[in-house]
Amino acid sequence: MSTSQDVAGRLAHARRLARAGSLPELDRLAEHVAALLGAPSAQVSIISDVQTVVGATGAASALVGTESASAESLCTVTVDAAVPVRVDDGAADPRVAHLPPVVGGDVGSYLGVPLVAHGHVVGALCVHGPEPRVWSDDDVRLLEVLAAPVVAQLELAALELEHDSERLVWQMAIDAGGVGAFDWDLVTGELRWDERLLTLFGLSADQFGGTIEAFNACVHPDDRARVGRALSAAIATCGRYEAEYRVVLPDGGLRWVSARGSALPGAEGTAVRVLGVASDVTAAREEEASVSRVLEAMPAAYYHLDAQWRFTYVNARAAELLGAIGRPIIGEVVWELFPATVGTVFERSYRDAVAMSTPVSFDAYYPPPLDGWYEVRAWPVEDGLAVYFLDVTQRREAQQTMARAAQRAELLREVTDALSGTLDPEHAGNRLARLVVPTLGDWCVVTLAEDASAPSGPWRRGLRDVGWWHADEAFRPLVERYALLRLDALLESSFVRRAISDGTTTVVDHDAVDRVAAVLAPGEATDVLRELAPQSAVVVPLNGRGRTSGVLTVFRDAGRPAFSAEEVATLEEAAARAGLALDNSRLYAEQRDLAETLQRSMMTAPPEPDHLQVAVRYVPAAETARVGGDWYDAFLQPGGATMIVIGDVVGHDTAAAAAMGQLRSILRGIAVTTNAGPAESLTRLDEAIATLLIDTTATVVAARLEQSPEDRQDGVTRLRWSNAGHPPPLVACPGADDGVRVDVLQADRPDLLLGLSSDADRHESVAELQRGSTVLLYTDGLVERRDQPLEEGVARLAAELSDLEASGADLETLCDALLTRMLGERPEDDVALVAVRLHPQDEPRPPEAGPVVVPPILT
Repeated sequence: MSTSQDVAGRLAHARRLARAGSLPELDRLAEHVAALLGAPSAQVSIISDVQTVVGATGAASALVGTESASAESLCTVTVDAAVPVRVDDGAADPRVAHLPPVVGGDVGSYLGVPLVAHGHVVGALCVHGPEPRVWSDDDVRLLEVLAAPVVAQLELAALELEHDSERLVWQMAIDAGGVGAFDWDLVTGELRWDERLLTLFGLSADQFGGTIEAFNACVHPDDRARVGRALSAAIATCGRYEAEYRVVLPDGGLRWVSARGSALPGAEGTAVRVLGVASDVTAAREEEASVSRVLEAMPAAYYHLDAQWRFTYVNARAAELLGAIGRPIIGEVVWELFPATVGTVFERSYRDAVAMSTPVSFDAYYPPPLDGWYEVRAWPVEDGLAVYFLDVTQRREAQQTMARAAQRAELLREVTDALSGTLDPEHAGNRLARLVVPTLGDWCVVTLAEDASAPSGPWRRGLRDVGWWHADEAFRPLVERYALLRLDALLESSFVRRAISDGTTTVVDHDAVDRVAAVLAPGEATDVLRELAPQSAVVVPLNGRGRTSGVLTVFRDAGRPAFSAEEVATLEEAAARAGLALDNSRLYAEQRDLAETLQRSMMTAPPEPDHLQVAVRYVPAAETARVGGDWYDAFLQPGGATMIVIGDVVGHDTAAAAAMGQLRSILRGIAVTTNAGPAESLTRLDEAIATLLIDTTATVVAARLEQSPEDRQDGVTRLRWSNAGHPPPLVACPGADDGVRVDVLQADRPDLLLGLSSDADRHESVAELQRGSTVLLYTDGLVERRDQPLEEGVARLAAELSDLEASGADLETLCDALLTRMLGERPEDDVALVAVRLHPQDEPRPPEAGPVVVPPILT
């Protein structure tokens, strides 16, 4: 349990550090902490009887320089615990759930470590964010390491504040009469001191002998020779005299004295007198010793350079780091002791700091023997430059490791996204080559292996180089030429053969030109390889689902290091994803071809009656297995009429395709055996669905083109149709006053979809068509889109049909053009259509406005 004395000591140290106020350096440290731990906010808090935020980043930045109740702070929990505090979910943690930052939703997760100064926990360094997060042991260790420079920065700021205050007090005391004067007559040897100087030395006029020997007797034995040399030098040159030395007082105590003076010449030019003053600097010396003790205890490195760039002070940590040069440091010029700094950010920043009296900070690398990255802060002082620096090599390595991991993850994500977005193997190979270069290599070649199951056979069979790329545009034609030649030149011992046969990776870490050329037959391929001049290479199989779908060969030139184990692993992971994507392409192609063959096998060729032409089309969706429920049909009935049907079973899979096949066959059988009209045929189909327990629904338009002998004589064809919930048929009628007219054949009474009711009423409508008219039946995939309702699609289809009819396009061309204009490159849904064009009469008939529609007939 803490005693009242411990509590008072802790509060005193906390208040002392809090007086330093907010510091930009602490804000910068908070930014580093947040970045390294991937947290939205970081904060440095001093906890006394209040919380003082002295540095922060992120959402906590607004709190810098403010005070708040310590009882409401999560950092107080850390200070009280005196150990790291992890809060993964603030709302569920009883230690902090009641605190305002958690209740208000500002803090959902928190990690804090105590800040310890002089054995007392004075505050906390923390990171936090609004969302819950699980903090790892590595997070805790990293935050504890980062706490040391925070405490060092706080101590430096407090010491600077105290040092400036005490210097002012000392100067006031000196100005009040603490400076004594001396006069040494070099001719007579008499040394005179004033009263203040006698007091400074603890002597009376009677006790002081008035000679230089009497003075020397007062000086500490260890300092006499140095002071004597300073006086002798001033006398010899008639120059200035400066010295700081210790005085032994009569009671045995010590006092530090700072003396300054000048040697004055006589008539002959030699010195005859030394005049000067001396003052008590004991307090300043003790303060400097106190600062030195703090600096020595700092975990951060610190040194001081004088106006001539000489080292005057180096603390223990700096001596440890800089001592790698194996030479003494104090008194040496920094540019001579560390020549690698000349012309670098070190020299530029140091000189700028002194010239502009402005602090500087930077990160920089120093080569061997130090061989490390350092975070450096330098600020000008009265007598030179103070420098604080940290060895951040491990931090930089951690950042670089994180950056490499992020780059690796991004590359693998790009490979996955790019290859999963295509089912074309050649396109996938080309995309893979451009993703790998230049991130992991200078150039590469991607090979597909379409028949790699039998290595005992002709192993080159089915191999194709489908992708290649070079980071340098000037070398891309060479890589392309190499890709065209190399497969035929590969020997049995080639790395490509090994990758296909064994499914293993080969790493060529040096002399890639000679080692690859050794497995190539002599010829142009080898010549091109030598011109490309790779230094290292990796040959990786594209494995997926137990088979090798290809090979990825990546090369690096001489200016780049060989592949690391981590980079090889990344290539293997990328190749595995590519291999899986290529195998998906293979499986999809097999399924697509099988499904499309099955689908088309159920779509019979249309009949060819004398008086009309029938054209049919089926287009599977780009994103499906190319099999579904859309169908068309066209056939002759026993009475000579032509029946055309368009239908769409609900669904887009093999079940829909199976149901479609059943409905199509049943409807065709009914219409042919009974010679029934469209409505009766659909009614009987509904009954068959219920009787046969076919669990499906479908939309259908069944239409019959018929002629009586009188109709044939008059050149009229009747279109009789029944619509079971399907998009309406279109009729293009030539010869109208305003050009080609397209009518949308809407039924007066909408009928139910097939499969909903076995006794649903079905209706027929009849339209009279003139010769040369075109009838179009279609499924909704032609006119309906995610961003286009059915009505707009039908209107657009009618406009396109009118335009093509006016252009005089034949029926087959018209069907192809409609599909191109309406669908684009990637149809979203299956599409089926039936187009019928009535043969024109030899002599043109008078123009008519359009088809004559007879009222619906109930069956």
